[in-house]
Amino acid sequence: MSIKEQILQDIKIAMKQKDEFRRDSLRTLHSVLKQVEIDQRVELSDEIVLGILQKEIKKRNDAKDIYLQGGREDLAQKESMEAELIAVYLPKQLNDDELKLKLQDIKMQLGASSIKDLGNFMKAAKEQIGASADARRISEIAKAILA
Repeated sequence: MSIKEQILQDIKIAMKQKDEFRRDSLRTLHSVLKQVEIDQRVELSDEIVLGILQKEIKKRNDAKDIYLQGGREDLAQKESMEAELIAVYLPKQLNDDELKLKLQDIKMQLGASSIKDLGNFMKAAKEQIGASADARRISEIAKAILA
C-alpha cells in the first residue's frame, strides 16, 4: 500500500472513530498531495510523497516557532501535533550518531575535505539518506564534519 493510500485509509478510520483533529489534519495533507498531482499532472510515487511530507512538517515546525514567539501556545501545540501526525508516514528517522556515521561514509566516498565541498556533499547526502533525516539536521552535521 502506498503512503497516499495509507493516508486515505487513515482518514476513513478517523471518521469512523470521530477523531476530528486527525481527520481534518489528514484531509488537509491529502488535499496538498492532490494539488501537487493536479499541478504536475503526474501520479505521485512514494518518493515524491515523502518529499512533500517533509516540506509539510517543516511548515508546521516553522509555524510553531512563530506562534511561540507571538505567545500563542495553543496554536503552537496544534502545529506540533500535526507535525507529529505527519511524521508517522516518514521512514524511521536516524539518530545523530547514525546520521554522523552515514555522513562520514559519504565524506569518504566523495573525498570531501573542506566546507567548499558542502554543495556536492549535501546533494549526495540527500540522495543516500533520503527521508530518514531532516535536511536541517543533515546540513548542521555536515558542516561540523567538513569544518
